[in-house]
Amino acid sequence: MQQEYTDQELQELLARDSEQAIILIFQRYYSFLCQAVYKIIPDENLVEDLAQEVFFELWRKREKLQVNTSLKAYLRRAGVNRALNYIRDQKIRFDVDDTETPLASKAPTAGQLMEAEELQAAIDQAVDQLPERCRIVFALSRFEDMSYIEIATQLGISVKTVENQISKALRLLRDALAGYLGER
Repeated sequence: MQQEYTDQELQELLARDSEQAIILIFQRYYSFLCQAVYKIIPDENLVEDLAQEVFFELWRKREKLQVNTSLKAYLRRAGVNRALNYIRDQKIRFDVDDTETPLASKAPTAGQLMEAEELQAAIDQAVDQLPERCRIVFALSRFEDMSYIEIATQLGISVKTVENQISKALRLLRDALAGYLGER
């Protein structure tokens, strides 16, 4: 019968170069980590790659790793950060048109498609130019549908800080997209 380790025991085993520890951590949290990253990047292959990178980094940094929260929360944050960094680096286009009404029967014209692509590029660029903490808070709120309390808990900041960062992000995005907002 296999012994059930606590997260703290797994961290101690990991620090002592125990390959068994990384295997147990992987078995316990891989699926959870993939689900967390999938909320940000809905591409199964990419999610698996990013999750494996998180576990590789965990192994690589095992000797000096300091986890102040639970191992589960640490891995989730590492996965979310890796996903957000991937988005920043790859300039992935967010699908912001999920609210399209089913009543739209006309296909968009070439001009409308070009305008939509131009607007999407402007949105992507504006989100990428947000300060890092502001971008992370905004992405967790808007792309992962986390509440302000969940974001505060996840990032170890106050709810008021989350509110301020969201307000700042919206203000900066409004300013960056003023030309598009005024045309509507």
